[in-house]
Amino acid sequence: MTTMTRQTTGLREFKMPDVGEGLTEAEILGWYVQPGDTVTDGQVVCEVETAKAAVELPIPFDGVVRELRFPEGTTVDVGQVIIVVDTGGGEGDEGTASGEAGAVQAAPAPVAPEEKAAARQPVLVGYGVAESSTKRRPRKAAQPAEAVRVNGSARAEEPPAAPEPAPAPAPAAPEPASPVLASAAVPGSRPLAKPPVRKLAKDLGVDLAAVVPSGPDGVITREDVHAAATSVQEPARQAPGQQPRESASPAPAEAAGPEAAQADPSARETRIPIKGVRKATAQAMVGSAFTAPHVTEFVTVDVTRTMKLVEKLKADPDMAGLRVNPLLLVARALLLAIRRNPEINAAWDEESQEIVVKHYVNLGIAAATPRGLIVPNIKDADSLSLAGLSTALSDLVGTAREGRTSPAAMRGGTVTITNVGVFGVDTGTPILNPGESAILAVGAIKPQPWVHKGKVKPRQVTTLALSFDHRLVDGELGSKVLADIAAVLEQPKRLLTWG
Repeated sequence: MTTMTRQTTGLREFKMPDVGEGLTEAEILGWYVQPGDTVTDGQVVCEVETAKAAVELPIPFDGVVRELRFPEGTTVDVGQVIIVVDTGGGEGDEGTASGEAGAVQAAPAPVAPEEKAAARQPVLVGYGVAESSTKRRPRKAAQPAEAVRVNGSARAEEPPAAPEPAPAPAPAAPEPASPVLASAAVPGSRPLAKPPVRKLAKDLGVDLAAVVPSGPDGVITREDVHAAATSVQEPARQAPGQQPRESASPAPAEAAGPEAAQADPSARETRIPIKGVRKATAQAMVGSAFTAPHVTEFVTVDVTRTMKLVEKLKADPDMAGLRVNPLLLVARALLLAIRRNPEINAAWDEESQEIVVKHYVNLGIAAATPRGLIVPNIKDADSLSLAGLSTALSDLVGTAREGRTSPAAMRGGTVTITNVGVFGVDTGTPILNPGESAILAVGAIKPQPWVHKGKVKPRQVTTLALSFDHRLVDGELGSKVLADIAAVLEQPKRLLTWG
């Protein structure tokens, strides 16, 4: 009776946590464990992608994985159970740690809680990342009792891999392996790769555990994944349920599925699920466009002197090792314009019927990433030096491109810059980021004929566009801000005389 009680109370369910403010769902990008693996308190068990970022989830207790409720690629609501772990009802567990099966507790397993609490540091979810890695529990011969449930259906576990002598083959062919159970992780470790690389491997159907890393410290790179995809392309086509999303040539008819049909070049239409960043961006833009009355003003400006200053700063020893480009000086010009016109740095509070003027500037930079458009921001950008702003911009852009932008980095923005000029576009009418009152679009900088000192000469020219919320920014204020930005870029010495 005691054993049965411990077995029942020892099953714990880990639910999808809220990994970001206001988020209601997340997509499971990859599992780092499989049923039968031993996990420890704080160990990362999966990677999920929310509408704002890709994050890794550590589990807050010890035990053996019994069930993975969802396969990779599934979008799961916050609060749904994603993994079931058998904590084993260790010493000191009298059934009081969990009043009923399925209760997820923030506390770790009840073995020496004081010692574990002192050894851990708080993280996003759980109580710290443990140093121990995934350990495979010895498996028995295939038995009905060892079946694993994924999405509510029983799946037979795969036999141990070579070089151990293989057991007798199963009498009947099992149904296609779930993606959750497909990866052959190396016992004692998991492949090292950044989230974008894991996403690429997933899209190409590449098992990271079989990839030979070439990066520093054994990190798998994009090139490693592409090389592995080329070498396993033919076997991947023949494996049911493991069809890669992209292939160099059409797959055989027997392996074709919904994804293969979408990738067919002869198809007249392709349907792409709306989720993640794309879904969040769509909702935010619709909400902004139909809530805040937008006004956009334009100005064309001669930025020849600014371009010359960029070249001088690149050669300045004090800026050595820093990234200097026109965007840096545009950001500086916008911050100076906000200092001269602080009312532009505000937000409309509909519920309280108040205009909230911010006495700090969290400068958002719109960034196009493989996951979609995101707008991380530089906290207190107005307090940074030119060198500090350069460093912050470089870090922000690099983190966004690598897919490592955290949800916190995308909260609390007060004003945004979108640099459409990098695409060769002259200008645009940008939509406000929700909760902000202004957004500046910077067009391409091109040589154009321009009247300079009474003569027509080729000059470096660009067009700026400022969209603002007309509920709290009238035409005069918006025009002053845009004119100040243009004046600084035309005569960058104003950074000193106005600053």
